[in-house]
This record gives sequence, structure tokens and C-alpha cells, in this order.
Amino acid sequence: MNKIAIVGAGSMAEAFISGIVENDLIDKKNIWVTNNSNAEKLSSLRERYGIKSTYDLNEFFDGADIVVLAMKPKDAASAIHQVRGHLTEQMLLISVLAGVSMNAIETLAKKPLSIVRAMPNTSATVGKSATAVAVNTRVSEDQIKKTKKLFGTVGLTTFVEEEQLDAVTGLSGSGPAYIYYLIEAMENSAVEVGLEKQMAQELIVQTLIGAAEMVKKSTKTSEQLRRDVTSPGGTTEAGIKILEEKGVQEAFIACIKAATAQSKKMGEALCSQLAAEQPS
Repeated sequence: MNKIAIVGAGSMAEAFISGIVENDLIDKKNIWVTNNSNAEKLSSLRERYGIKSTYDLNEFFDGADIVVLAMKPKDAASAIHQVRGHLTEQMLLISVLAGVSMNAIETLAKKPLSIVRAMPNTSATVGKSATAVAVNTRVSEDQIKKTKKLFGTVGLTTFVEEEQLDAVTGLSGSGPAYIYYLIEAMENSAVEVGLEKQMAQELIVQTLIGAAEMVKKSTKTSEQLRRDVTSPGGTTEAGIKILEEKGVQEAFIACIKAATAQSKKMGEALCSQLAAEQPS
């Protein structure tokens, strides 16, 4: 990697910057960032990470072999219109724009491009994202290696087909919110059974971390692990019975299906909107 140019300076852009800097993936002076007009945010990123920023697009794109699109999806049409003259077929264009297809990006750019479309989640801010990545046919093996290294700085990377990204959004893209919802419920229940909330939170967090590690490292399925903990007539069985009576597993399945459907619906609507608003 020679130079990474990041268009957009929000939380996902900062997560990438933090991960790249922390892992020494590339020299700080070769990480550049720009946005539409928030100079204060660019100044903050420069001071915090020692990177570069500019509103001079010639300087920004000069020598860049990787360009990251990290603006808000609704701003994609105007942003790509502004930068498309600087995009080349030799660059690797990485998009983290939810709902914006690779075809839509090429249509907006008015040229064939090597495109990676990625769906990280908010855990990227602590280097623990579960990121799904899709690539188009122009992406080379070397560019795939660079993609793995880049997203490896913010967590786990899995390659999928582009049509699977809606399902990934419903599962792991929105997934942190489902876990936070579960933690919230466990915290409230802890208080009701007489535990202090701060202490309960520490126990809950460690329990989740431990359970996740067990699933990751064990050769057993999650169902087998659950059954190992559930002794007949024991406390766990009593709790699981309530979850089954309340249909919790079915609710989670319906939840992920609904989120997947909504992702697809929003993506189709956004792509139609971008096509309609495409500057000449």
C-alpha cells in the first residue's frame, strides 16, 4: 500500500484510521482524509492520529492506490460526482456505504473500477468488527490481499457474494444492537433479583466473552454447548424453559429476517434515488 485516501470523516472512517495506525499497516503520512466541509473534524483526526488531510483533491488523490468511500450513503451521488475525475482503473475503491451497490458506484463514477464493497459493524471502533466483503471481477489477487490486511486491522473479515450483504447486515451489521438489547435485559433482571447493577454488568460482560470464546474454540456446536450446561432439573433448565415458552429463539430468527428484508428494501430505494439524482 502506497497511500490510502479516505473520503468521509465519520465514525467508520475514524475506526479505519485508528486500526491502520495502531497496527502500523502504513506510514501515518500516507493516510489522507477529507470530507465535505467539517474542517474541525479533519483537524481533530490530524492531531489524534498524525495523519494528513486536505480539501485539494489533486493533492488528496495524488499517488493513492486505495480510496475508501466512507461518507453517508445519501451523499454518495454528489460525493462520487466530485471525485470521479480523480478515480482511475488502477485504484482499489473500497466502499462501506450501506445499501449502495457496486453497479451503482460504477454508474455514478461513469467508468469501470476495481470495487470492494464491505459491511463492517460498529465494533470496528474497538478492533472487533465482523466484516463481510464482496468484490467485483476487476479486483486483482494483490488487491484482495490488501483488502484482507486493511479490514484485519478492525476485526474479522469474511468474503461473500454481493447479494449476501443484506443478510450479513441483518445478522452481524445490526448484530451488536441485538447483543446490547440482551445485555440490557440481563442487567434489568439482575437488579430485580437483588444484584448491584455495576457488579452485574461486569459478570454479564465476562459471561458473554467466555461464551463467545467457547463457541469459537470448541469443536462442539452451540446447541451441544448449551445442552452441556443444562442439567436436568437444574437452574439453567428452569431458565431455558421460560425462554422457550416466550419464543425467544423464534423472535431472534424473525428479528434477523426483518432486518435483512429492510436492508434489501433500503438498498433498492437508495440505489433508485441515487440513479434519479445522478449529476450529468
